[in-house]
Amino acid sequence: MSLKYGSLNFGLSVFALSMLASVSVQAQEQVKGVVELFTSQGCASCPPADEALRKLIQKGDVVGLSYHVDYWNYLGWADSLASKENTERQYGYARALGRNNVYTPQAVVNGRDHVKGADVQAIYGRLDAFTRAGEGLSVPVKASRVADEIAIDIGEGKGKADVVVAYFNREQVVDVQKGENQGKKISYWHSVYDVQTVGMWDGKSMSVKLPASILSKAKNGGCAVLLQTSDAQGNPAAIVGASVLLQ
Repeated sequence: MSLKYGSLNFGLSVFALSMLASVSVQAQEQVKGVVELFTSQGCASCPPADEALRKLIQKGDVVGLSYHVDYWNYLGWADSLASKENTERQYGYARALGRNNVYTPQAVVNGRDHVKGADVQAIYGRLDAFTRAGEGLSVPVKASRVADEIAIDIGEGKGKADVVVAYFNREQVVDVQKGENQGKKISYWHSVYDVQTVGMWDGKSMSVKLPASILSKAKNGGCAVLLQTSDAQGNPAAIVGASVLLQ
């Protein structure tokens, strides 16, 4: 599905980590990059991409996030995980990438480019190309739980970036009762329900501490820490570091 602006009313692997009861950390050195999938329960083209993201997350070599958008709700089914903030994030990427439309399922890779969300080969192709070009995750980011705090440690690098935390539910199964996916029970992984900027990085090593209680919003949740740049207009752009913390 595609949408033009204004046309509608916008070492451990993650698989191993998911088997642990305690909070764990995805090792920075195992992360190839960040894959952000923009999807919708009301989009018939999206289930294969949702399944592809699940496989990527379970493989454990990417930070995978799912953003449910709300602009397909008019088709007869209101996405239960969608938010206007997720839709705006996708539009922000479109502006940063110089595009005049958005679509689902769309995978934004390292904040630098996009591919069709179900095309795993294209996703890894982009990740490998970014690595060869020196545009991979070059700044070490580590997130861990220490007592009643979440500790975020960021290493040295070049440039400036925001420290962005995306909070997600690890897995949710939704029984879609109307719309294009009527009658399907679809499993959604790492569905983002809130995104916050918690600090600014200027190329020097830094630490940020957050209350661990923020993870209690989801019974089976976690968060991704993204070290993300912005374009001149403030739109989300290249991601230079990332880590995942699971509850």
